[in-house]
Amino acid sequence: MVLSDRDAERLLGDALQSIDEYYEQRGIFQGRFGFGERPAIVVVDFAYGWTDSAYAGGSDRLDQPVEKTAELLAAGRQRGLPIIYTASSYRPETGDQPFKSAADRSITFRDWDARACEIDQRVAPEPSDLLIYKENASAFFGTHLAPYLIERQVDTLLITGCSTSACIRATATDAKSNRFRPVIVADCVGDRSAVCHVFTLHDIQSRFADVVSLDQVLQQLSARD
Repeated sequence: MVLSDRDAERLLGDALQSIDEYYEQRGIFQGRFGFGERPAIVVVDFAYGWTDSAYAGGSDRLDQPVEKTAELLAAGRQRGLPIIYTASSYRPETGDQPFKSAADRSITFRDWDARACEIDQRVAPEPSDLLIYKENASAFFGTHLAPYLIERQVDTLLITGCSTSACIRATATDAKSNRFRPVIVADCVGDRSAVCHVFTLHDIQSRFADVVSLDQVLQQLSARD
């Protein structure tokens, strides 16, 4: 059965209300991590393979999160925050292909190519930023992100990028596991599925990270000036 967007949103709203009531009755999953003293920004996978709908895995649903992330990056650079980007490395046919990925073959859309792994120019890195090529959903798994943050005494990770239900969730979960304060900037993340986006933000807020607006983050940064 295929639901209309309206029916899906109604069912999702009912489900989220039921979950909130369950958590509230038991007094669980209500806390927040809050901001620490030394934040950094991570931009997860805002490469053309995800932001350009010419690719099978790309989506114009990410246009607004990309634009909002550009605002956050401007504020972060003004304050000298560490900024980290992730993307997939471009690998033509090899014996070590991912099990499932946005690079799966498609006869309808643009072939996965080197451009697909380039960061979208709307949020392009600067020379002082770190670009990490990752092989898995989490920005932490199999990378040197954790020691990089520790070396810079970072305690709070402002998480932006895509997709909410996969790489953002995995990155937030691993940030918590590594004892950083994970803060997902809600305006700056997106997903191909609106329902998955909304549900995942709700679930992550309950257990794995703080979910806050861009305005709240900018206020927190301004308060430290």
